[in-house]
Formats: sequence, C-alpha cells, structure tokens
Amino acid sequence: MSSIIQLLPDHVANQIAAGEVVQRPASVVKELLENAVDAKATDIKLIIKDAGKALVQVIDNGNGMSVTDARMCFERHATSKIRQAEDLFIIQTKGFRGEALASIAAIAHVELKTRQEEEELGTHIIIEGSKFIAQDPAVLPKGTSFAVKNLFFNIPARRNFLKSETVEHRHILDEFQRVALAHPNIHFTFIHNGSELYNLPSSNLRQRIVAIFSGKTNEKLVPVAEETEIVTIHGFASKPEFSKKSRSEQFFFVNNRFIKSGYLHHAIMAAYEGLLKEGMQPAYFIFLDVPANSIDINIHPTKTEIKFDDEQALYAILRATVKHSLGQFNVAPVLDFERDPNLDTPYDYLRKEAASPLIQMNSGFNPFSEEKQTKSSWDSTTYRDRKPETASWESLYVGLKNDTAELDTITFEQEAVTSSLFQYSDIEEVKNRTYQIHKKYIVSSIKSGMMIVDQQRAHQRILYERYLNNITVQQASSQHLLFPLELYFSTNEIQLIQELQVALEHTGFIFDAIGEDKISISGKPIQVKDSEIAILLDQLIHDLQFGIPDSGFSQNDTIAKSMARSLAIQTGTYLTEKEQENIVNGLFACKDPNVSPFNKPTFITISVEDIDKNFMI
Repeated sequence: MSSIIQLLPDHVANQIAAGEVVQRPASVVKELLENAVDAKATDIKLIIKDAGKALVQVIDNGNGMSVTDARMCFERHATSKIRQAEDLFIIQTKGFRGEALASIAAIAHVELKTRQEEEELGTHIIIEGSKFIAQDPAVLPKGTSFAVKNLFFNIPARRNFLKSETVEHRHILDEFQRVALAHPNIHFTFIHNGSELYNLPSSNLRQRIVAIFSGKTNEKLVPVAEETEIVTIHGFASKPEFSKKSRSEQFFFVNNRFIKSGYLHHAIMAAYEGLLKEGMQPAYFIFLDVPANSIDINIHPTKTEIKFDDEQALYAILRATVKHSLGQFNVAPVLDFERDPNLDTPYDYLRKEAASPLIQMNSGFNPFSEEKQTKSSWDSTTYRDRKPETASWESLYVGLKNDTAELDTITFEQEAVTSSLFQYSDIEEVKNRTYQIHKKYIVSSIKSGMMIVDQQRAHQRILYERYLNNITVQQASSQHLLFPLELYFSTNEIQLIQELQVALEHTGFIFDAIGEDKISISGKPIQVKDSEIAILLDQLIHDLQFGIPDSGFSQNDTIAKSMARSLAIQTGTYLTEKEQENIVNGLFACKDPNVSPFNKPTFITISVEDIDKNFMI
C-alpha cells in the first residue's frame, strides 16, 4: 500500500494558519499596531476603509527594517523576539510567534514600505497571496508603512462570514482603544473612510482615558495604586454612581498587554460589594506590572488570556487595593475617628419606623368664653374692676341657635368602592378574577383549569410588539420634556446612537442635537419615565455591542427587544387587580402570546384533571 501522508505546500499551510491568526479585519489591526509599538514608534496612524475589508494601513515612525528583514518578516516562524525556548518566559514585547505577517500575506494584497534611520533608501515590497510581486528600493520616510488590501480575496467563504461593516468597525475600535490605552506616551491617529475619528496626542493615562471616552469621564475616575513584592497596581476605577449595565469600559492590562480575566473581574466586583445596584457594572482601567517569569502568555492564540503563578494572592491584593481607593476618596464608607459621634444615627433606629405626629383637639374650647383674668403689675386695680364685654358679640349670633345645632353633626358623601369597573354577577366575578403569587406570577381561572402567567415575560411580549410596530409603521407618540435632557457617552457609543437615530425616533424619541460626547433629548416615548431614559439607552448600547445587526428589520427587532427588556415590569413588582387584568388581556391580544421576545414561555396551563391527580391518594 502506497504512502498517503505528504507535506502541504507553503501557500496552503499559510492559508490554514491564517484561519487561526486572522479571524477578521480587527485581527490585522491588532497585529500591525503591536508591531508598530514594538518598533519603538512615537507616532502611529491607523487608516481603514470599509471597516477594514478594503484597506487596513498602519504608518509609524519606528525603527524600520533592513532589506533582509523586510523580506524575512513574511516567512513563517520568523521573529526577532525569541531565540530559544526559555525566551518564552521572559517576553516583554507584543508579538513573538512569527506567524502574523505570513498569515496576512497569504490572504490579502500587502504593500510594505520601510526604512531605517541610518539608511538613505528604504524597501518597497508588494505581495499578493504569498507571492512576491515586486521588491524595489525607494525614497521613504523613517519608519514603516504596512497596507493590507482586499482581505480574504482568495478565500471567498471566509469573506462571506464577515459581519456587517458596523460590527467589524466596532471590533476594530476595541483593538485600537486597547493599544492606545496601554501606551498613552504614543501619539495615535485613527482615520476611517477619510474621516478622523481619534487624534490622541502623547499624554498621561488619565488624559488618554478622557480623550477616548469623552470629557465627562474625568469626574468618574478614582485613582488606584498599590506596590507590593508580587505586583504593582495602578490605574483608575469609576465611582459607583456612574456604573452602567454595559461592560464596555472594563480593561485589564498585564505588563501593558490587554487581557481578559473573569477571575480578576470578580475581585473588582468584590471590592464594590454593597455599592452597586443589581446588574450594574463599574468601569475600570487597571494596570498590573508583574515579573515576566511569573506569567505564561502563550496559552491562548490571541494572547488575551494569561496564566499567573499565584492567582489567589493577586486576587486578594487587587480587591483590597480597589476597596481602599474607594474608601480613601470617600466613595465607600470608612471609619473616621475624628467624626462627632453625636451626629450619628443610633443603631436601634436602624429598622425603627418613623412615628406619625399626633394632633390633639379640645372639642370644648371656646375662644369667646370668660377667662380667668391674670393680675398685672402696671394696672392691677383698673384691670381687676373691669368686666368682660360680652353683650356686643353675643348680639351678632341672635337667631343662629337652630342653625348651629344642625352643624353639630357633619356628614360627607362617599363613593361606593368596587373591586372592578364593571358589575359582574357572583359567578362571573369569581371566574374572571386574577391573583398575583409571590409578585411574579398572575393566576387566572379558565374553563379547563387555571392559567399561570409570568408577568415580566408577558409584559416584554406586549412592549416588544408595540415598539416593533411603531418602528416599522413609523408612527409613535412622543411626550415633550419641559427641559431638554443631556446625556454623556463615549465616542463609539455616540456613533452607535447616530446609526440608530432614525429607528429610535420612530419609537418616540426626539433628538435636539448629537455632539461628540453628549446628546440632547427633548422628547421621549409616552410610556418611558424621565428617569428611565438613560437606563434604556445604556441597555440598548449594551445589547448591541455583542453584535450589531445590519440596518433593516433585524436592527429594528433588536431595538424593540432591548426597549422591552428595559421597560417591562420586573419580578417582585406588586400589581393591582386591574393591572393584572391589563397584562393578561394585552398578552392575548399579541400576535404570538405563547413566548416572550427571547423565546421563553409566557404562560402555562394546568387542567382540572392534573389537579385532581394530586389529590388521589
């Protein structure tokens, strides 16, 4: 039998490797930006077109490459970062595997321009699908320009799996923000389709955070700093009152490398224990500096997960550091021995109800009755001999004796209180009555037995169909605000709101202006309270950050679902009998009352036979 195992051609092997390294245009952006940082650049410019599908270009003023390095960088497993296996445990740079550029060149048209400072001429290389088209000397500025065009041009299936431009652009923004936050000393510029989105000059960390996430961010930040033998921590955390449902402003950096760690995130949340509302997330920008030999960064293909030697100690230090910072800046309650204890509320008043004021009335009091005269030193004789003059006022009430007698008893007309707006017979009233159980379920009797409705899911279905109809029909009622409401958002959140502005206006919102970091709202949907506007928009942004649909029905569907989730009555809310009836009637007036917008059952039915079985013992 002949042998069937053979070596793959290089261009096929590169395309397979590209599937692991290059998942989307954001992967190219990450690799090129990190290479520019490793090249010790102080000015980096990112240019993209069509969310990276047409062009991803990174221009830097770093060290540049020689002629030989410019050609070798496209070979697989060619790197300048490591020489032996032990070097993997002391890595201080970003990229080190030597697969990124080879993988990118295998699935795109690549153009490289680079020159070192001491060289008079640079190198210009053109590659298409791992094939070298040209390599020529050229007059170039110091640094490197790396342009990647027509990504996945030779793999149509991979290109078809890319999401919409809005989604891909969001992923590119995430990668850009992570690199820009990790290196505030570098000047970054971001240009998309000819428009400058970010121009971040060299600054300190706080200024860089404010420049990326709008000027209102400055008042939210609390400094975090601690230095130990195990780790050095610095950065910022947000005040609890500025927490959001979205986790978009949560960043961990280890040795200036962005990572994701649910374990460390739990430490942050433990520090905020008792300070946040349920479901809310704080923003934080935490930098951890640890010895390079105490971590392993080669356990994940994207290098966003890291293995620590002593995670438990790191957890305890991080939790204590953040909690100390919140207490130090009077965000969390602390012990203050200089405070006057007399101003504190006693502990026995903790659960004590406030006493209602008592109003006492003397029914026998008559302001015109004869009072005992008091002696006065200045006119004792005259005052003692003076008689009360009562004849004058008594004459005013002649003939009113009978009338005053009728005023002794006062009656008020009262309206009869009924449990329903309609009068039912005893049988019908029992049949149509609803009951609430544990402030979560609504129970109603039906012919075959009884029906149990989940009040939250049912209300979600009602609101979902209402808002979806308003968006599609483009008819919604709005209520104007007495004073315009101004809300602050980050730059990428503002862009998202701008894309959804038309759909939101069809639900009832009226936007006066949308600026670089804030929006002004003068009208809102009738069902939305003023205090719920910011919560609703935060929830909408949070829902859409996990995957923004294309414009059209799917986008409108997501908006309707998000608004229904935010505005639906929550479990634990008490409902009157009339409100219960409205929920039940509104549910069965929907086109699909069986499930919520998130495909969960809204009600169940229990037949009389099923109930009888439980009593047959």
